[in-house]
Amino acid sequence: MVIYFFSPDVKKKGRNEMSENQCIGFIGSGNMGTALMKGLIQSSLFSEDQLFAYDKDEKALKKVFDLFGLNCCKSNSELPRKCSIILFCVKPQNMRDVLQEVKDEINENHLLISIAAGITIEMICSMVGERIPVIRVMPNTPALIQKGISALSSAKNVSLEHMRLAAKIFGAVGDTVEVEESMMDAVTALSGSGPGYVFRIMESMVKEGIGLGLNRDTSERLVIQTFSGAASLAKDSDYTLAVLRKMVTSRGGTTAAGLDMFDQMGLDVMIHRAIEAAYRRSVKLGKK
Repeated sequence: MVIYFFSPDVKKKGRNEMSENQCIGFIGSGNMGTALMKGLIQSSLFSEDQLFAYDKDEKALKKVFDLFGLNCCKSNSELPRKCSIILFCVKPQNMRDVLQEVKDEINENHLLISIAAGITIEMICSMVGERIPVIRVMPNTPALIQKGISALSSAKNVSLEHMRLAAKIFGAVGDTVEVEESMMDAVTALSGSGPGYVFRIMESMVKEGIGLGLNRDTSERLVIQTFSGAASLAKDSDYTLAVLRKMVTSRGGTTAAGLDMFDQMGLDVMIHRAIEAAYRRSVKLGKK
């Protein structure tokens, strides 16, 4: 059985004024919502008693209560009465229904943050009101271990203080960048979907390692650490990706042979088509 706790209602404040003691409410407690809860608590940006959550799946809600001891609400509409910041961590196809549930509880003292892929700020504002501060974010799954990257874009009426707060929230689970909303579909195709591309390539490399005689455990360890190490080197090095590639590629060597095959098989074309397909899908989701 879920236990319910409640804090005082959101007090009326001046527009865009932020309180150090504000509460944050999560609509949806799936993987990304759970990652954000964990990051906020571990970073001490918010304490457990400042976090509220609701999920229509009572088991999922109980799970985050058991994990973090945060406050559970009885409905989506309960959250805006308890929290000044509302994070929408729901699937795109569910956003309209959720916004319909909460719109009467939303006012200009709230900050709304959505991570629903393809759902535009314009669509959200059309349902809750044009004067409500709305920030759209595209995180990615490495946020589950606080190593993600999130792109943020905002409505025109969002203050610098709002954006700094949102950057701190998502900075608790990795890096952040700010982009124009027109670039969000590109971000979705590149970094939002990107981990899936990487995992798929890793699967293929593990399979080839096994085919060459390695056992699965050894092949997986070699591939995973190779990707992890290469990514860390790229992040920490002052060299460009192209220079790093050249550093490991000797003329007539094994790496050169493999890279030549990438070129012959059209790696750039394949990557282009994959990202383009993800981009088109993101655009389509936003039009539904």
